[in-house]
Amino acid sequence: MSDIQAIASAIDGYFNLMYDVDDSRFRDVFADACIVHGIRDGRHTVRSAAEFRDFIRSRPSAASMQSPRDEAIISIEQTAPDLALAKVRVRNGQTGFIDHLVLHRIDGKWLITTKAFHVAQVFPAGS
Repeated sequence: MSDIQAIASAIDGYFNLMYDVDDSRFRDVFADACIVHGIRDGRHTVRSAAEFRDFIRSRPSAASMQSPRDEAIISIEQTAPDLALAKVRVRNGQTGFIDHLVLHRIDGKWLITTKAFHVAQVFPAGS
């Protein structure tokens, strides 16, 4: 498997985690020292990996709400042997995000070390 395929596979793990919030896979997707940040409701929010894990666990999953699944890798750039940048689109419930992910190969595994999100769209209820 090429590095780009391995990075894409790690991103697929991210998509699955965001959809079904299977907490047992969190550490397979996010590094323990990951930072998640973005602008939400006009405010810059910053969460550690542990805070983000608690946040997603506290909400109903998109799967449990039977929300449509809409996700895509927009771009992947491997900038160094153990560093990659990815831009992805992902829907979580009624919110569509554009996420910029920084991934590092840590102990042979690609993990997200930074997630910067942008709320791109809010879908009407029932869609």
